[in-house]
Amino acid sequence: MSRSLLACFLVMHVMVCDVGAEEASSAPTAAPRDLHLFLLVGQSNMAGRGRVAAEDRQPLDRIWKLDRSGQWVPAVDPLHFDKPNIVGVGLGRTFARDYIQAHPGVSVGLIPCAVGGSPISSWQPDGYHAQTKTHPYDDMLPRARKALQSGTLKGILWHQGESDAKPDLAAVYEQRLHALIARLRKELKAEKVPFVAGQMGQFKERPWNAAKRQVDQAHQRLPKQVDGTAFVSSDGLQHKGDEVHFDSPSYRKLGHRYYQAYQALIGGGKSTKQVLP
Repeated sequence: MSRSLLACFLVMHVMVCDVGAEEASSAPTAAPRDLHLFLLVGQSNMAGRGRVAAEDRQPLDRIWKLDRSGQWVPAVDPLHFDKPNIVGVGLGRTFARDYIQAHPGVSVGLIPCAVGGSPISSWQPDGYHAQTKTHPYDDMLPRARKALQSGTLKGILWHQGESDAKPDLAAVYEQRLHALIARLRKELKAEKVPFVAGQMGQFKERPWNAAKRQVDQAHQRLPKQVDGTAFVSSDGLQHKGDEVHFDSPSYRKLGHRYYQAYQALIGGGKSTKQVLP
């Protein structure tokens, strides 16, 4: 083999190896069965809009996500795919990391289904979200059922409300939220599965109107009105500069708070509102 051909071969070999290594790190891997499953639903602050750093792209041991094609892959951020050009860090990975640290030997499967901008009306059968041309509830249900083939549903994490902060929608929000919880539990055959709802962002640059306060009250009252539910505060969290979405550090704090609320809920067996800051 001539020197030029040998050099060409070596270059191509390195390129192939590099590509192979990259694909190996991101390619679907057979996830273990008996996963502890968590359904992530709501709108953009559940999907995540935080800036993705190198640490967020590193796989975490025993934490998986169901990707867009329905395959179990390592749960790196962004978890969601609702708006690929802007989706980023959310709360899901932090929640899952706290969970596995408290449950040695357990593997977690995250089921990302949130859709940015989706009102709660789109989280019912035949509900349509024009902005993304999707049916959030109808798209979520088969994904959740597929995930259930690999484990047991341990919790539903909900963060939503901004799209319903209008007088006519806020007036019926609480009724719709209670109906959603009952429907999810029935459809997924998990009548007592914990449901954790997070508080919308409280940013001084964008004061809440009466409708947004009404939606917030529906979230805050939830633990007193629906068994097996918890409320998570957004006190002290920061936005990323758009006065709507949390920044990455705040998403991580929110993930910790969701886990604290979840743990208090399953530990005490009752609904809970109080969480640590």
